[in-house]
Amino acid sequence: MSIVRWSPFRDMLGIQDEMNRLFNTYFSRSSDREGKSVVWHPFVDIFETDDEIKVVAEVPGMNKEDIKVSIQDNVLTISGEKKQDVEDTSKNYHRIERAWGTFERSFSLPMAVKVDKVNAAYKDGILTITLPKSEEAKPKEIDVSVT
Repeated sequence: MSIVRWSPFRDMLGIQDEMNRLFNTYFSRSSDREGKSVVWHPFVDIFETDDEIKVVAEVPGMNKEDIKVSIQDNVLTISGEKKQDVEDTSKNYHRIERAWGTFERSFSLPMAVKVDKVNAAYKDGILTITLPKSEEAKPKEIDVSVT
């Protein structure tokens, strides 16, 4: 066991660093490419089968016109804007938890896909994007020959 000299100033600097980190993450909001404040991000599941990659995103309360899906340089980007309900000043709100505003999620695809065959469907607040794998990315079985 070794003896370590106690330094109260080191401890105070550590506490200050922790407080700075706390306030930076709590009060800072990220922004999208145009500089608009991003308030929320939809939850996303990504999985693959032998033939395709599927992305399922929860974007409730939106119209399909408010959602944009794009692929560039093997990166899938889902963006959009969820409109705020018109606030009725005659109501006394006790809590407002539903988020609104712009969002943008980008994901690097694990393999090449057929960009011209990508399909995006929106139903009941769920956006499902189907990305067919390119032929080079699909697993191939090689026959073993006897020599």
